[in-house]
Order: sequence, then structure tokens, then C-alpha cells
Amino acid sequence: MYGYRPVLLETFVEKQRFQGTCYKAANWVYLGQTQGRGKLRPAGKQSVPIKDLWVYPLDTRSRDLLTQ
Repeated sequence: MYGYRPVLLETFVEKQRFQGTCYKAANWVYLGQTQGRGKLRPAGKQSVPIKDLWVYPLDTRSRDLLTQ
């Protein structure tokens, strides 16, 4: 409808509550952790829980497509 085709899915898993086991088992790629700073955060302070970032490529060329 908008002329875009997604090439990557992303999700955030709250580290204190979950381990992300289902994402690991489903071949999602772990990229790292957030810093726990929300959009409306006080400067330099953790205001939201730290989360793990997982991505799932929908296209084998997703890395090349995203770096164009």
C-alpha cells in the first residue's frame, strides 16, 4: 500500500522479567541491551527498565538493503 517492504523485525525483551529464550530458539539475532533511558528521560539517568534487543531478518540481503 505504501510501497515499502519490511526487511527486518525488531523486539525488545525486558531483561529483569524475561530471558528471551523463545527468540533465541527461533533464530532471532541478539544485538545488545538498551541503556534504560526513555524518550522523556531526565538527562543521564535510567528511567525505564533495561531491555535486550533482538532482530529477525526477513530478507537474506537485509544488511545490504539497510546500509544503502
